[in-house]
Amino acid sequence: MDFWSALQAIILGVVEGLTEFLPISSTGHQIIVADLIGFGGERAMAFNIIIQLGAILAVVWEFRRKIFDVVLGLTTQAPARRFTANLLIAFMPAVVLGVLFADLIHEYLFNPITVAAALVVGGVIMLWAERRQHRIEVDHVDEMSWHHALKIGFVQCLAMIPGTSRSGSTIIGGLLFGLSRKAATEFSFFLAMPTMVGAAVYSGYKYRELFQPGDLPVFALGFVVSFIFAMIAVRALLKFIANHSYAVFAWYRIAFGLLILATWEFGWVDWSTAHG
Repeated sequence: MDFWSALQAIILGVVEGLTEFLPISSTGHQIIVADLIGFGGERAMAFNIIIQLGAILAVVWEFRRKIFDVVLGLTTQAPARRFTANLLIAFMPAVVLGVLFADLIHEYLFNPITVAAALVVGGVIMLWAERRQHRIEVDHVDEMSWHHALKIGFVQCLAMIPGTSRSGSTIIGGLLFGLSRKAATEFSFFLAMPTMVGAAVYSGYKYRELFQPGDLPVFALGFVVSFIFAMIAVRALLKFIANHSYAVFAWYRIAFGLLILATWEFGWVDWSTAHG
């Protein structure tokens, strides 16, 4: 593993870890940063699968007590069964639409300009959602009904468009559908577990020939870095939302998206060789 490969792995691991669970689009940031540092092609596709697993492992570790309680209570506790059912219900739309359209979306929409436009549009929607009057029906994830879960599951599918943000879609969707800020955020984290693991397993099997033994050190480094920074981001976000809205993330999305569009419009950066 040469120095530049190690540095690329660290940079992209940090980007994945910090952005995966914030409503600012990890995929969008990965596309843009990978394009800037020249990390693309089939190797990048395999690398992204690995670092996403590192990020999701951080959430599993952070919520290990809740996961353990749910697993133990499946046979004896109705709230545990309802919570599990809600996760499965919310997960299914992404499964169906992902299998049907993932390849088309990856071919035509995985580029910095699409990302930038989605960042701006998503930021405007986030500002609107935060400024409207909230009507809280669900204060805790255990109080959710199946129709709350299904609506959030369909909203999550918007994140198939790079730059939209999976966490942003589910969190803002949760707020619009009557969840408290804490409940929407926590359910977004829990829903990420089957969604991201399922996507990683599906992609890992589909592109299994891309994994080469020689890439193991680089992939392992990216995995560890992603895990560490995802843990930092998750804990920071949970503390942040206790007393703040998501408006700061919305303004960041808008500013970052407009910056990318400006570099494209004025020819400051050549985005024509965008990496998927």
